[in-house]
Amino acid sequence: MGAKRSKTNKTEKEQQRIADILRRLDDEYPDVECALHHQNPYQLLMATILSAQCTDVRVNMVTPALFERYPSPKELAAAEAGELQELIHSTGFFRNKAKSLKGAANEMLASFKGRVPESMEELLSLPGVARKTANVVLGTAYGISEGVVVDTHVKRLSNRLELTHQKDPNKIEKDLIREIPRKRWIQFSHQLIHHGRRVCKARSPQCGKCVLNDLCPYYHGL
Repeated sequence: MGAKRSKTNKTEKEQQRIADILRRLDDEYPDVECALHHQNPYQLLMATILSAQCTDVRVNMVTPALFERYPSPKELAAAEAGELQELIHSTGFFRNKAKSLKGAANEMLASFKGRVPESMEELLSLPGVARKTANVVLGTAYGISEGVVVDTHVKRLSNRLELTHQKDPNKIEKDLIREIPRKRWIQFSHQLIHHGRRVCKARSPQCGKCVLNDLCPYYHGL
């Protein structure tokens, strides 16, 4: 009987810790938005594909010229490979990314009348799109909570906060879906990403100024 009560108390304590984490993130980042600059779902999709293994800052430097040259899937699908690669060269892996951009544009024209689809299954049918990219587009462009965006910041912070012990992004997402209320999935990922950039950095986390430090096992383990 005592063991069962202890387990229940531990669960309630963890639920309260998570609630406190969410409340403090709301206080710290009340109006946070996607860091990738875009004006429509097409631009967001292209920017997110480019963000793989690249900083959002770099992507935002590249996309204005890209969107001016290829303002819609129609123009992008017809892009000359060498010209497209040159435009996105600085984002890294530019050959594969150019192939994905053109492939996604062609598939949108062929299957979705030139529109960015609004479901996980349809988005995953586009070349270059995995769950992270699909979650970004669904959450930010359409306000659809289908899952949690797991980028490098979310992966690092969710492990430090012990919301997961997984390393694989898909497994991390499953853990976060269990721990975080669905209505918070979209905002939560944006907040962790911004907190990871500003405070909980990979190599030199600024734990002393972190609003979550008393709730963070990583901080107490230092």
